Amino acid sequence: MHRRALLTSASAVALNALLPGPARSQTIAERLLEAGPLPELALGNPQASVTMIEYASLTCHHCESFHRHTWPAIKAKYIDTGKVRFILRAFPLDAAAMAGFMLARCSGDKWYAVVDLLFRTANDWTHAENKLEALARIVRDTGMERPALDACLADRKLMSDMDSVRMHATRSFNVRSTPTFFINGLQHVGAPPLEKLTFIIETLLGNAP
Repeated sequence: MHRRALLTSASAVALNALLPGPARSQTIAERLLEAGPLPELALGNPQASVTMIEYASLTCHHCESFHRHTWPAIKAKYIDTGKVRFILRAFPLDAAAMAGFMLARCSGDKWYAVVDLLFRTANDWTHAENKLEALARIVRDTGMERPALDACLADRKLMSDMDSVRMHATRSFNVRSTPTFFINGLQHVGAPPLEKLTFIIETLLGNAP
């Protein structure tokens, strides 16, 4: 069997076993892409043959390391060239991570700039005595004024919807920690090194030896 087929098959077998009976008629990849309560935070070609979903927390050191050291090369080689679609889903591990993702969502088209900034400045706010104030200072650099920032953090519906996404990931896809990736439905717990992630993507693109 072709390696690409093996990867896809292994994904379906491993994760379908975690799902209740009626859900098994759909593939994991299909279920992962079902509409949720919030619009997707996505980059890249929606028609790409490979979709990479990351469940992340802004206060997760492994997520920070991935986005600082591995992500730039993946983004340049695969997302920016239209080969891979990337979807970021919030899986906040604490109140500060929830607040950061809420601010990213309230930034509209600037969401990626906010997420990128918060990962790059993680040491400046995740260890601050008052994390919310530190977050506010950093996000104001993207153009969000304090009244809009305060209104965003007070948005209970947004908070509830984000929590629903997190709970659905746990109940339906066994997401327990961050980062957790799904690449065409194949689950990877933790941050894969660049070489492994490149091999997985190239295999799914049909380019691996």
